[in-house]
Amino acid sequence: MAEEKIRIGIVGSEFNYDIVMEMISLAKEHAEFLGADVTHIFKVPGVYDMPLGVKSLLARDDVDGVVTLGAVIEGETEHDEVVIQHAARKITDLALEFNKPVGLGITGPGMTRLQASARIDRAKAAVESVVKMHKKLKEL
Repeated sequence: MAEEKIRIGIVGSEFNYDIVMEMISLAKEHAEFLGADVTHIFKVPGVYDMPLGVKSLLARDDVDGVVTLGAVIEGETEHDEVVIQHAARKITDLALEFNKPVGLGITGPGMTRLQASARIDRAKAAVESVVKMHKKLKEL
């Protein structure tokens, strides 16, 4: 009997659109390579808005895990640190609430646009994390 494919949702930030769209493309390719299906892509305005998108996807019966993709680039204030800390905390809480894996593919804070571009491949690690955690949870 063939193993059932994991169904992944992606939540991507529209802020820093060029970088995040490359991350989404790479995440889709890597999911296919790992034998997973990306069934939903939900774009939100920014990283701060991600928890609501993540919650909406996790609540679906046809989603086994979610990958979050975004780039939080340093500005003139500490706004980038606040955004990533609060989003990451809530995203973790949602994974625990729904008992489904959520991969943190959000880069930053404190990075430049050049550094964000160099970290696009972190999207692959977020997909891999979701696939591995899903398999481990199924073993329990």
